[in-house]
Amino acid sequence: MPRMPTAQIRPNPDVAWRRVEDEVVLVNLKTNRIYNLNRTASRFWELLNEGLQRETLERKMLEEFDVDESHLRREIDALIGELSSEGLVS
Repeated sequence: MPRMPTAQIRPNPDVAWRRVEDEVVLVNLKTNRIYNLNRTASRFWELLNEGLQRETLERKMLEEFDVDESHLRREIDALIGELSSEGLVS
């Protein structure tokens, strides 16, 4: 699966979010569905909201978390797919 650059995705404006301790809670205001992101997915969401390019986002996450670069890329791809399928990013 090719890497999806974050420049092509943005948080959906119909999603409200807030950090609660180590997690981010998302609410899709159109469906009223609530999502809890784990610590690493929460950090991804925050960086995505800053409008960072994928390379910068990955570099920041590699600095902050003890994770292999290829594993991180696969996890980001999977997370983007899940967020997209739930309508949380566009």
